[in-house]
Amino acid sequence: MTDVVVRPYRPQDHSAGRALWVELAERRSGLYGRSAGADPGAGFEDYLTRLDLSGIWVAEDSDETIIGLVGLLMFGTSGEVEPIVVSASRRGSGVGAALLKHVTGEAKKRSLARLTIRPESRNVEALKSLHAAGFDLLSAVELSLDLRSSPSTVDDVEIDLHGLRFRG
Repeated sequence: MTDVVVRPYRPQDHSAGRALWVELAERRSGLYGRSAGADPGAGFEDYLTRLDLSGIWVAEDSDETIIGLVGLLMFGTSGEVEPIVVSASRRGSGVGAALLKHVTGEAKKRSLARLTIRPESRNVEALKSLHAAGFDLLSAVELSLDLRSSPSTVDDVEIDLHGLRFRG
């Protein structure tokens, strides 16, 4: 892995942060065969105004190019990692692990009792990375009923949980 520095987000990081948000929105939508919408970066503007946002950090490479972003939301003594995104060209190089290590340290500094993250069930790459980073406590399950008239064109991932089969 190239030298990566994780540092606090600054206002001049806005364009890079928004671009990473677009990558995240497109990746999430692509997992389910959907469009990310007309302006997938608009969610970043809403995210920046959240009252429960405790911090945002970026990962920079040795050229000072922003290649990752992580945020921490706080709810009392619990925290949630949202979002975590690494530029597609740098995935698998340890940038995500560096961001997770940093946000975990920040959660500990804030004396949080629990830190959660909610990856998409179809993002097997993310699930494996998060598990390797210590996120191995299954704390909640969110189920959905697809109300569209035509099912997704993306093959569903099958998941067994407590003897029940679910699509991912």
